[in-house]
Amino acid sequence: MADGVTAADRAAWQAWADARAQAAFRHARRLEAADDPDGALRWYERAHRLAPDSPNVMFPLAMARLRGGDAAGAVRLLHALTRRFDFREGWLALSGALLAAGEGAQAVATAQRALSRHAPPDDMDALFDRLAALAGRPGWCGLSAAGRLRVRGLAGTRAEVAYDGRIAAGQWRDGVLALPAGWRHAARIDVTVAGAPLLGSPLEPAALLRVEGVVDCDAGGLTGWAWHPADPDHPPRLRVLSRDGRVVLPVTASARATDVDSTVPLARPRRFAVAGARLPAGPLRVVGPDGRDLTGSPVDPAVLALPPARPAPDTGPLVSGRRAPVAIVVPVHGARAATLACLASVRDSVGPEVPVWVVDDATPDGALAAALDGLAAAGSIRLIRHARTLGFPASANDGMCAAAGHDMVLLNSDTLVAGGWLAELAAVAYGAPDIGTVTPLSNDATIFSWPGPDRPEQPAPVPDLARVRHLMAAARAANGGQAVPVPTGHGFCLFLRHDCLAQAGPFRADLFAQGYGEENEFCRRAAALGWRHVAAPGAFVGHVGSASFGAARPALLRRNLAIVNRLHPGYDALVAAHVAADPLFAARRRLDLTCWRRAGARWGRAVLLVTHAQGGGVEQVVQACARAWRRAGVRAIVLRPDGAGCRLEDGGTGEDAVDGAGPGPRFRLPAERDMLLAVLRASGVEAVEWHHRLGHRIAADALAADLAVPYDVHVHDYIWFCPRIALVGPGGRYCGEPGPEGCAACVARMGSLLDDGAAIPALLARSRAALRGARAVVAPSDDAARRMQRHFPGLTVHVTPLEDDRPDLSLAAFARLEGAPAPHPPPGGRVRVAVVGAIGVEKGYDILLAAARDAAARGLELEFVVVGHTPDDDALMQTGRVFVTGAYRAAEAVSLLRAQHADIALLPSVWPETWCFTLALAWRAGLRVVAYDFGAVAQRIRRTGRGLVVPPGLSIHQLNMILLSCGRPGTTTARAVGTKRRSGP
Repeated sequence: MADGVTAADRAAWQAWADARAQAAFRHARRLEAADDPDGALRWYERAHRLAPDSPNVMFPLAMARLRGGDAAGAVRLLHALTRRFDFREGWLALSGALLAAGEGAQAVATAQRALSRHAPPDDMDALFDRLAALAGRPGWCGLSAAGRLRVRGLAGTRAEVAYDGRIAAGQWRDGVLALPAGWRHAARIDVTVAGAPLLGSPLEPAALLRVEGVVDCDAGGLTGWAWHPADPDHPPRLRVLSRDGRVVLPVTASARATDVDSTVPLARPRRFAVAGARLPAGPLRVVGPDGRDLTGSPVDPAVLALPPARPAPDTGPLVSGRRAPVAIVVPVHGARAATLACLASVRDSVGPEVPVWVVDDATPDGALAAALDGLAAAGSIRLIRHARTLGFPASANDGMCAAAGHDMVLLNSDTLVAGGWLAELAAVAYGAPDIGTVTPLSNDATIFSWPGPDRPEQPAPVPDLARVRHLMAAARAANGGQAVPVPTGHGFCLFLRHDCLAQAGPFRADLFAQGYGEENEFCRRAAALGWRHVAAPGAFVGHVGSASFGAARPALLRRNLAIVNRLHPGYDALVAAHVAADPLFAARRRLDLTCWRRAGARWGRAVLLVTHAQGGGVEQVVQACARAWRRAGVRAIVLRPDGAGCRLEDGGTGEDAVDGAGPGPRFRLPAERDMLLAVLRASGVEAVEWHHRLGHRIAADALAADLAVPYDVHVHDYIWFCPRIALVGPGGRYCGEPGPEGCAACVARMGSLLDDGAAIPALLARSRAALRGARAVVAPSDDAARRMQRHFPGLTVHVTPLEDDRPDLSLAAFARLEGAPAPHPPPGGRVRVAVVGAIGVEKGYDILLAAARDAAARGLELEFVVVGHTPDDDALMQTGRVFVTGAYRAAEAVSLLRAQHADIALLPSVWPETWCFTLALAWRAGLRVVAYDFGAVAQRIRRTGRGLVVPPGLSIHQLNMILLSCGRPGTTTARAVGTKRRSGP
């Protein structure tokens, strides 16, 4: 336990979780191959909990759920996947899952989309037959990337096929029509019987022929990979074109590319390579069967021989001396809703006098093209349309060429802008004669991101227009007119002065293909001419963020950034130095504080809740208290440690965000203590709730004294007198609270978890003073209150339970409070014991491991399932007697616990807990609980009768025998051991 959690800590934890997820996934695959679907499902679920955003885990899990009868659970996963990826198997599986879930109309609509845009596999005929009948269609149809049209279910009737309304003839054979030439160029293919469309009609050739891939060049020639997402088993047939559009040679991508790291489930990319000796000199294009360039095309092998850029003579920038009018350039390709929202926000924010040039880069979305035509006809935009897709750099150049003589704002089509943004950028651009480009802040813009590149774990959510307006106003109020030097601008929203653009020249569309890196290269080229680049933290532009290029995106990024570094050596180091120095920190801080102040404007009063950054039960209590304060009309401010200081949050909102816009301000302590106090005073803090001191560089009682407000202490553990916090001694068990000398010996051997390492007498004296100064000391249980009073005689402790255990209800009735009866586990087999929560050392990890090893060594009919996670899942599962589900969300805890069909629950905690939320979770799942006879857990079990308490000194062998007897009622072993009362605390 340290001062919060660092980015390196998070990266290490993520690497650990990823490795565990991959291991779980591989094990699930092995079980699936061994015809163990139930076992495979459990391990897929574990992999998903360890890597919840991995699409390559989500898809097989969805299929396993579907096979296991959980159609609704499969539908949830498949909906999430198909929102992210347009891939054949996802749509087909979703249609089947919807049908199994009783959602017939949605299943038909999904199958219609799947068949119209994807080649049907041969093993799905029965599903489509059923869905076509359900939809009242005369049959169904599907088309492959090779041009084979399949039709089924017509009962001898001949289907009519039409390309864009023109009837197509051809020879049918066994329900298959090999389409004649020209089908690839049709916008739609209708397949009908007596005028009635088949399920799947109209077919969309452009979607069926779409190729995803990437091309690069090296000294040996062209290399790359490609695949048809709509027909993944069909090898893509590519063409290499010369500068003048002549076909140099055809290329088929045939060999499977097993080393491509694709996020698309079941992607089957295929390799291709062309030797340099077969290629002509000059730029080359590599296009798919739909005529569209692969990502990375065009390429030019001569780029490899480019020399590094040489600094220009030190003559300084060629400043024009005049301020030009501004034009906005928006390259557009897809994402219709986001694009139209962007253009509407632009026009609303800048008025009709600013020209807006939209470059339609051959969008495949006909509805978007029509909408752009309408905006152009109405005079809202000026439209340039490409006959084929050229990529972002070429589109930007065309727009800037059309608006020559203007200052330019290059704006991504997935942005949102609000009033004042353009004026702020222009004002900053002309704040000095040598400023060439200006970039605003955004929620997603690398070094220009707010809350900041140093806080990747706290990204601001994708904003809507209302939030962008809120943040734009806050940014201008906080940082209006400010300019902060940066090494490069960012193309999501880049203001380019006309004189800088005229001197440095356009983007290198010949080098950067579809995009990424072109603005960085431009900025370094302009810097060599004496132009400076700055951030304008007084402007904020919302950014949805790029999802372009699919699996090809990482390869394109690597390629293009390598080009930037080849042309401008040291570029990466320059950016790294900027990130390390973080000159935007002060501006971000001002925006933090402005948002904080504005978020608190509606609150007249506030309470400060001081806690740690470790989550768990303490966090549950803190958030519950915060929600209660908010319901009472009081702002709940949470103060928690953060690295070398602390941060503020609005508590009880369901997210660590200020009005949903981003995290609250941070303070470096002790240097910024006065600033923290000033913010808290201005926030109207009237009282302090002291929940935990771990990680803090400032004591809550001292904070309350400086604020001149009372404070209450909430007891969650024994940090007040135990430097190890949980009363666990060197033996890994409850220490027995031996007194100051025994505590000192324990700390000397095991170390202190407290930051200041205070000696026992100093800790007790400090805690005694703090507790006596509190307005109230609150504990959740009588047991916790008595322990505190034993160490601090005369202390008054108020006991307030954290949950209602309902002692008047039976166990079954308690379980039904959750809305479902307790499960009935299958008879026979091993006794299954559920262990709930994050099971660390204090929570009994060593007990669990020893119990599992004992059960395995003696062949006991006993197994354990951890509903949660542990510090070392592998060691437990290697015993062959433990399964670990992985971490769960609070909302699913009871249902997940029920799904394990456990016979009984074990809480092996080795310290006298002050409460324990997982006890009630087990009860709600209908399980009796076995726990050691100390702390609040034992107290609650005795009061309710919903379980059994056993002596802490019980051997592992005895514990396992008790679990066996409790899991298979009818013996007296459990009752005999459980009725013994332990002496002492």
